[in-house]
Amino acid sequence: MKKFNELYHYFFQSTKGLILLAMSAISVITAVWGTLSGPMVEWGVRDITVSLTGMDLTSVERSGRIIMLYHVIAMIVVAIEVYMMTSIIPMRKHQQSTINATVTVGWITAMVFGLAFGYFGHNYFYHGLFLVGQSLIFFAGLLLAAAIYPWRREYLVTNSEYAHTKNGYDYERIAFFIMTVAMLISAGFGAVTGSFWSNGHETFLAEDLIREPNKTALQKSIIGHLHIMLTLIAVAVTLIVGRWMDWKGKLHKIGMPLMIIGTIVISGGVWSVVWTHLAHTFIYVGSIFVMLSALMLVIYAWGKLIRDRIAEQGIEKPTIFQKFAALLHDPIKFGPFWQMVFMNFTVSGVGIFMAIKLEQIFRVWPAREERVTLTGHWHILSAIVATIIIMYYIDISGVKGKARKWLGWTLIIGSDIAFAAATIFSMKRLFVTEYYEQPLVNMTMLATDFGLGAVLVLIAGLLGWRLIDLFKKDDALWEKEAKDPELDINPTAEMTQEGRDKIRAQMESEGL
Repeated sequence: MKKFNELYHYFFQSTKGLILLAMSAISVITAVWGTLSGPMVEWGVRDITVSLTGMDLTSVERSGRIIMLYHVIAMIVVAIEVYMMTSIIPMRKHQQSTINATVTVGWITAMVFGLAFGYFGHNYFYHGLFLVGQSLIFFAGLLLAAAIYPWRREYLVTNSEYAHTKNGYDYERIAFFIMTVAMLISAGFGAVTGSFWSNGHETFLAEDLIREPNKTALQKSIIGHLHIMLTLIAVAVTLIVGRWMDWKGKLHKIGMPLMIIGTIVISGGVWSVVWTHLAHTFIYVGSIFVMLSALMLVIYAWGKLIRDRIAEQGIEKPTIFQKFAALLHDPIKFGPFWQMVFMNFTVSGVGIFMAIKLEQIFRVWPAREERVTLTGHWHILSAIVATIIIMYYIDISGVKGKARKWLGWTLIIGSDIAFAAATIFSMKRLFVTEYYEQPLVNMTMLATDFGLGAVLVLIAGLLGWRLIDLFKKDDALWEKEAKDPELDINPTAEMTQEGRDKIRAQMESEGL
């Protein structure tokens, strides 16, 4: 009973346990539901899964099932980011506990009953509980916004190395707050449209309407909802890894205002898709600001990795090769920022090129080709965010030595091979005609399967290691993580009255 209580505390009250629980849920969903499409259909694996689980895969309901599945996975990813934010952003302990508990109950409820409704018979009691889960996640977002409200004097910045206003208000905290509020508003676009289902709005996949000239306001709202939620998830993970690397200095002072402006502009632009045809113009401008901010972070992070490794080696005048080796020394710290750079070639660059040349090139292609490109675009961005989250988790789990290097490089190389191959496949009509495309299709599909397979094996190994650790009698990692309070919450998060008094005194002495 004692061990059960300790496990409960670990999985539902510690940051690492909550992240591990959520990652495990996504992995199980991916493993099971991943057998329902792709080559698994041709190999007969889907039929085995359906037979064993009793899934109902009526063909006319496919779009609805996919929407339900994507929402379940997306909400768990959002929950993981919430756990990370509550552990690194200063806030009161009771706020962290309440937010984490609310979002946890929310995603578990939404996951269980959302998948039950979508794949195991349409019992509307399940659908109602799915909506309850979504509502709890939204409420957790409101609690998070209240907890990280940046205009409180106890959270004023006194260290001049971090970006802040003249009055000491933290730009990074403001960026987190604006991202959170923007995500809540953007969720509302989906919720309002959902309330009109079967009353002026029907189920559809966004890629199915690419050639539809006249879209309803509700359809435009869903298209905007899809784009902005994924964008804000990426913004959130950028801010998280920035804090993870202790982003500061001149690049922080440049990057944070850019991120704030970019988030506001791109969010407003996507929302405006409902009533204006100029939405893409706003999105371009906002994307430039966000991408420039990410560039500042990459420059800072890579510079920090090089400096720290060179200092550790005791090299006074490093050569260019020594600096390069220092940069690549720790793939888990190098990887997230490389993925941000690599994303420009597989997601951002492709998206901007598609938008600029939409009428001249892509609308000339068969609709299926444009649909494939759009679908690949969204999936690659989602998967890149997932790889960054996995690397963050590997680091906070304390993995070191050869295991850290093998995990890091396998994740980076495997995922990038898959993403590059998928990008080439989706844009294949730029290189070959349909008559000559088969060799290219075969090569890119093989590379994609190989890369994703390597990543899935890595994740299976990582989770298998953590599963074995749960049954250890002595020296179990999860017990150390559960008992160490500094692993549950950032030491600065629980700010005492004494700490607030010191900040106020220091600010008064500086004339702020």
